[in-house]
Amino acid sequence: MISREPTLERLATAQSLLLAPFGLNESHLTRALAAITTNRVDDADLYFQYTRSEGWSLEEGIVKTGSFSIDQGVGVRAVAGEKTAFAYSDDISEASLMDAALTVRSIAASGQNRRVKTPARKVAGSRSLYGGQDPIASLDSTAKVELLGRVEKLARAKDPRVVQVMAGLASEYDVVMVARADGTLAADVRPLVRLSVTVIAEHKGRREMGSGGGGGRFGLAYFTDDQIAEYVNDAVKAALTNLDARPAPAGEMTVVLGPGWPGVLLHEAIGHGLEGDFNRKGSSAFSGRIGQRVAAKGVTVLDDGTIADRRGSLNVDDEGHASQRNVLIEDGILKGYIQDAMNARLMGVKPTGNGRRESYAHVPMPRMTNTYMLGGDKDPKEIVASIKKGLYATNFGGGQVDITSGKFVFSASEAFWVENGKIQYPVKGATIVGSGPESLKKVTMIGNDMRLDSGVGTCGKEGQSVPVGVGQPTLRIEGLTVGGTA
Repeated sequence: MISREPTLERLATAQSLLLAPFGLNESHLTRALAAITTNRVDDADLYFQYTRSEGWSLEEGIVKTGSFSIDQGVGVRAVAGEKTAFAYSDDISEASLMDAALTVRSIAASGQNRRVKTPARKVAGSRSLYGGQDPIASLDSTAKVELLGRVEKLARAKDPRVVQVMAGLASEYDVVMVARADGTLAADVRPLVRLSVTVIAEHKGRREMGSGGGGGRFGLAYFTDDQIAEYVNDAVKAALTNLDARPAPAGEMTVVLGPGWPGVLLHEAIGHGLEGDFNRKGSSAFSGRIGQRVAAKGVTVLDDGTIADRRGSLNVDDEGHASQRNVLIEDGILKGYIQDAMNARLMGVKPTGNGRRESYAHVPMPRMTNTYMLGGDKDPKEIVASIKKGLYATNFGGGQVDITSGKFVFSASEAFWVENGKIQYPVKGATIVGSGPESLKKVTMIGNDMRLDSGVGTCGKEGQSVPVGVGQPTLRIEGLTVGGTA
């Protein structure tokens, strides 16, 4: 539910961290925005941010590094047409704020100075998807070190072939405040934690790696013994599976993707192509195709920033708009794009709550939150059993996509060769090559096991990284090209 009450509470937190210590109040923000809008601009905003982050890492049985940092600052933006002027400073002060405002005002055409009535204050509505606790303070340092020690001990006890364990624990407390030229004020308080584990297993001189982990927008108490055991099991199982892996066959074949994290392929191959900036410029393979069939029947893809506690979720985006559940593709028909404020205005549509930025030192752009495909009606076992000869990929490493053509390349970190419906053996070195728009049309079976990833995703775009979520059910796709090593 969208309400102004939680925004008022978060605004009080933001003002206590980002304005009051520097002698600022709302009138200073109004004055800075008024200085920008005396020239003709379509939009302007101030983005204040306070981030406290901490990281611990364990290797060879000891905690080797511990880090703690505090970053704060303000980004000032003016938008006129397609042009954006942006300035930022890590010095939060009235002087810095006004300097930045006067700098970005130059984007507007000269000779268009005008008098502007100051808009009335409007508190933006927002969601309440996660608590506002500081996760760094949710465990003391001794408990954090002990937690990593439990990961190490558990992983080594799993199998004598485990020869090395690396674990990392990261926590972040992020407070943001947005003041827009139309008088809107918004704020968010964003906790974020992540536990990661990587193991190396060795047998007869061969070494293989496996990884696990997860997290979300909550405190460190989430990492119970049961949760840690699940991550460790994932990592050890992957490493031991790869010890037995054979070279992957190559060629065009049926590929079945497992549920959860393999949705990263959907994120890269489809999601980026549905971001508003690429479509406004006509550079996406999906440009101008709203209302057209772009995928097989049964394929429904959503970007949903409203799922409680998820890594990719937001109460409000980085432009002050409440996050939304956006249906991008419905039963194979393209329904819409992911939008920030500028691209939405230029395309004549409404923002979708997807204006995101890495920090106050970056401009916002349309970015995904949690992107996933809805489940179908098929039993996953039935889907695997339907493969005559093909690849069953259950986990992925890195990948990349060409937005214009939609072509993608992905490396499978855990995959199996299947013949006559039976898993034969694990394979190593499989890369999946295809076209996002074309592969969606080749989906022939959709499992009833839709699952989101465990909370590990980070998305990069134009040099900016933001936390995201991915997900999908088990999927059978025909005619993908597999590059192998066999």
